[in-house]
Amino acid sequence: MIAATPFGGGTTALAQSSYPTRTITLVLPFAGGSGTDTTTRIIAQHLSVALGVGTVIENKSGANGSIAATYVARAAPDGYTLFVTTNTTHSANPSLLKTMSYDPIKDFTPIARTGDLPFMLLIHPDVPAKNVLELVALAKGAPGKFSYASGSSSASVSGATFARRAGIDLLHVPYRSSPPALTDVIGGRVSMMFVDIPTGLPHVKEGALRALAVTTTYRSSLMPELPTMQEAGVPDFDISSWQAWFGPANMPKEIVTRLNTEVRKIVEKPEVKARLSELGMEPFSGTPEELDKFVRDQLVLWTRLIKDAGIEPQ
Repeated sequence: MIAATPFGGGTTALAQSSYPTRTITLVLPFAGGSGTDTTTRIIAQHLSVALGVGTVIENKSGANGSIAATYVARAAPDGYTLFVTTNTTHSANPSLLKTMSYDPIKDFTPIARTGDLPFMLLIHPDVPAKNVLELVALAKGAPGKFSYASGSSSASVSGATFARRAGIDLLHVPYRSSPPALTDVIGGRVSMMFVDIPTGLPHVKEGALRALAVTTTYRSSLMPELPTMQEAGVPDFDISSWQAWFGPANMPKEIVTRLNTEVRKIVEKPEVKARLSELGMEPFSGTPEELDKFVRDQLVLWTRLIKDAGIEPQ
């Protein structure tokens, strides 16, 4: 691993001042159609205009996002390969995986947060539960009969936390990403799943899935009728997925500043903020230094969440 401070030098002043001169690749750890993919494409369109170069999204799903994270960690720190990711790779994986091919702190340069992606609990309509307590009662009456799918670490930890806090026995069915997991829940092959609102909302609107609660301590402005898991009867439940942009370690500060400035401007645009909010994202941003501190704090938080959920590293 490359030991590094959040920001470093590494390219000439000429290269820094002329950045960017070619297409920028945004690497995502999840498949197309995921919440991260959908929201990033909106921001990327505006970034292309702001920087005057193209942006290409490259989806590298699998291994809890480790494939994408390792790819970016080993890329040149020139600002042309960036990582748009969530707490899956930078908060949860260190406690979920026995071996890591990257370091979430040392191998990356923080650029900017773009917001939070609250999760919600969805069930197949054939599951005869209208609320969380009814679902818990069903599960207690039939230990091991009900299952939950997961397409990310956030979903996996949410499911395990739910089972532990509610005192129920659920079968975990992991997937490479959320879209195929949703497909199997919609098809009735899996009973339920926790998923980010942008990914799950269209299926709720179509009636293919039923939403029972959100995982945060606050209700979603997009679905204010949904209670929080705590309001629904599951104590001490507060899980949210954050989204942020990173580059490889040792990116020049001038390039980081340029990218941070443009991303923050985009996220604050009224039309962009409105569109992201419509998709269920809570859009906001901040400085690279704030992101650096946030990621370090989240590592501590998710280590505790995973330990409390009783999840063993795989």
